[in-house]
Amino acid sequence: MKISDIKPEIYTLAAEVEEEIRPLFAEIDARAAKNTEKVMAAFQDNRVSDACFAGTTGYGYDDLGRETLDKIYAQIFHAEAALVRTGFVNGTHALTAAMFSLAAPGETILAVTGTPYDTLRSAIGISGDCFGSLKFYGVNYAQVDLAADGGPDYAAIAKAAAAPLIKGVMIQRSRGYEDRKALSMEEIGKICETVRAVNPAAHIMVDNCYGEFTDTIEPTDVGADIIAGSLIKNPGGGIAPTGGYVAGNKELVDRAAMRLTTPGIGGECGSTLGVNRLLFQGMFLAPHTVAQALKTAVFCAAMMKRIGFESSPGVAEKRSDIIQMVHLKNGENMKRFCMGIQAGAPVDSYVTPEPWQMPGYDCPVIMAAGSFIQGSSIELSADGPYREPYTVYMQGGLTYESGKLGIMMAASAMLA
Repeated sequence: MKISDIKPEIYTLAAEVEEEIRPLFAEIDARAAKNTEKVMAAFQDNRVSDACFAGTTGYGYDDLGRETLDKIYAQIFHAEAALVRTGFVNGTHALTAAMFSLAAPGETILAVTGTPYDTLRSAIGISGDCFGSLKFYGVNYAQVDLAADGGPDYAAIAKAAAAPLIKGVMIQRSRGYEDRKALSMEEIGKICETVRAVNPAAHIMVDNCYGEFTDTIEPTDVGADIIAGSLIKNPGGGIAPTGGYVAGNKELVDRAAMRLTTPGIGGECGSTLGVNRLLFQGMFLAPHTVAQALKTAVFCAAMMKRIGFESSPGVAEKRSDIIQMVHLKNGENMKRFCMGIQAGAPVDSYVTPEPWQMPGYDCPVIMAAGSFIQGSSIELSADGPYREPYTVYMQGGLTYESGKLGIMMAASAMLA
């Protein structure tokens, strides 16, 4: 299947959909402009120069670019400190380092948005019996499920967070592989207020994956002590080749750095090997790139609605992450949707996605991802557990124009 195979009626439908959603694009562009101002101010205030792009080797002492980028992330997220490193192999790694900063052996971390998504469960010790998990080191885990409406259960959070051994509280902003909404900044702020009222000493962490720059403020603006995420999602702008970040309270960031490297060294070492320029450029592009992904998601929701499939968020619904959830009803539709997304990619467009037993998941997963950066979720991709209710999670789109074509390819494949 190629771009030339898109049916004429799909082009007609796409034009109608674009006219319908055009006012929503103006709102997305306004947020991107505000976030770009914030990023530009951080670059200028921290005197970014060509010297910041030079790489270091060996121990990486006195790496101007690494130190400057940490300051830029800290300023953008209104945090005391940040740790931006290619040494984080993925978002799960950055999140795990942040979780280890929250509590000591014998203390408890409380997840207040239900069970974290699959890849974190082994790190926590909820599933499996991995050497080195939080459970292995004696850090306990407790959980508050979401309310019946899919939002935070504030009363249950207040009750659970008041327990004496609760020293860390974990909030997952995005939906993961769950049929739930991403949390808004208002909801995250209210969770923080609820926890502070009963346990002011508890450290509050937000898994910020997929959420950066979808609003004009971040969790650290509404009470979170520490946030973490992946550089091959929103803040890498589709340019960063790998890595993750942690930002927030300086003591907690320093603790996370000790987990990334080793106690006593923390963030003082780590050569950058010439990658700095890509990390700076990725953050510079991030607000615009996230806007492209959000436009692609809105277009997807509108197109799927027109051909009879429910989506979340809805077309005009407020978005707090870049993920578009589409309920595809059966396995064949899921395969065809993913086939279309893959065929609409610039890389590996000739590949046909099939469900497979992906490491870290308890059932087969189907994934469409033709990206320049392997596993990049800010580039157009679609994936999900291959099981009922056959819900696919689509995200990304480096440009709206290419993302739109991918969705049109998916619609063509499903209507074949």
